[in-house]
Amino acid sequence: MPRVALYPGSFDPLTNGHLDVVKQAAALCDRLVVAVAIHPGKKTLFSTEERFEMLQEVCGPIVAQAGCTLECATYDNLTVTAAHKLGATIMIRGLRDGTDLDYEMQLAGMNGAMAPDVQTVFLPASPPVRPITATLVRQIAQMGGDYSSFVPASVAARLKTKFAG
Repeated sequence: MPRVALYPGSFDPLTNGHLDVVKQAAALCDRLVVAVAIHPGKKTLFSTEERFEMLQEVCGPIVAQAGCTLECATYDNLTVTAAHKLGATIMIRGLRDGTDLDYEMQLAGMNGAMAPDVQTVFLPASPPVRPITATLVRQIAQMGGDYSSFVPASVAARLKTKFAG
């Protein structure tokens, strides 16, 4: 039976921290589903289609090199509901620090109660990417700062285009 893992998030934009988690997750499963959460009231910088393009472009080769397949999906309901719908039995969560751990442990507990067949796997961020968040990258880009070391080159180019002018 193939091992299917779900890595949920907004990925707005895709960061080097996300890539770190993707590299680790691809070694644990046969199919990695990167699921973009859709929140109707939340304004995003990049459209869902743009985020899918970035994910396929940047993560596709990394996942393929690990012998895994990549699928991109969206969801607008509970993450465990998306996991069931997509056939995932593994939920991937990245951890940067103790604050993340506290929050993620609560989520894992609630998700485990709702979907005991979906196992949460915590993947620690590598030291160089621990401080990176998509929110901070967006703020740095919006204020004209240098975000190039926090995102893949193709994402940096997209950010530059978004904030040109």
